[in-house]
Amino acid sequence: MGVLYEKKNGIAFITIDNPEKANILDKATSDELSEIWKEIYDDWEVRAAILTGSGDRHFCAGHNLAVRPDITPEERERVRAENVFYPTAGSVNGNKFGADGTLGDHYPQIWKPVIGAINGWAAGAGFYIMLTSTDIRLACEEHARFKFALLSQGWVGNGPGATYLMKQIAYADVMRILLTDEAFDAKEALRINLINEVVPHANLMERAEKLATDITKMPPAATRMMKEFVVRFRDTPTSEAWRVQTLMNSLLTQLTTDGDEGRLAFQEKRPPVFTGGVRQKGEAFPELDKAQRERMDEIRKELLG
Repeated sequence: MGVLYEKKNGIAFITIDNPEKANILDKATSDELSEIWKEIYDDWEVRAAILTGSGDRHFCAGHNLAVRPDITPEERERVRAENVFYPTAGSVNGNKFGADGTLGDHYPQIWKPVIGAINGWAAGAGFYIMLTSTDIRLACEEHARFKFALLSQGWVGNGPGATYLMKQIAYADVMRILLTDEAFDAKEALRINLINEVVPHANLMERAEKLATDITKMPPAATRMMKEFVVRFRDTPTSEAWRVQTLMNSLLTQLTTDGDEGRLAFQEKRPPVFTGGVRQKGEAFPELDKAQRERMDEIRKELLG
């Protein structure tokens, strides 16, 4: 078992559990993690997730670079070369489909919020997982370290690390990380807005669980759509993104029960209870005569004009 998984109070807890090997992603661990993401994606009970690593040294130190002893260097290089032109079916850039089908099985995105509790080194693939699969990031003050870990080996990487890094922090900080390949600590990660908070190791999971618990109290359909909106449309022109946002909002207010619950709870001065309920298809609005249509147009201008 390379990954520990448990659910509690609407939160999925995922722990990469390979501490004797720096929590690296060997094939078995990667495959197991991929299946867990799929399970979380489809699980109605899970509203938020926390991703961390075992121990206090490594979040994830990257891929297992060792290959099967029966594979020759020539065979490995041929597979890599052929994969550029002939990726296998059901893959993204040669990686098997993951939970969402866009980033492969190693770096999936799910439309539920994921909190990264970075307990130690996040290097190579561990760095990329943080960039691609987590939304809110807490880093351990004493032990967290970050390293791109590829340019110094002569690579830019097959994973989406550089692609995602340049979308998330400032250009000068991106270039320093990528071109020097130097490691940096949690305080520096906070300064460049790579993470949200620096937390003492003893409080890391407690703080992550507190944030996840707060998220589980939010309306699940709206939370899911908010994340998907930001991920899918952050590079879209403002007017187009806004149009999509308003369409999403109309769907939420008309086809889910949580919009009504939020307003009712506010009026009644009580905490809302969001269930993510979806409405049944109802009858059409009745046809209007001319006078009724004029009144509706007047109301429309009053409310929306």
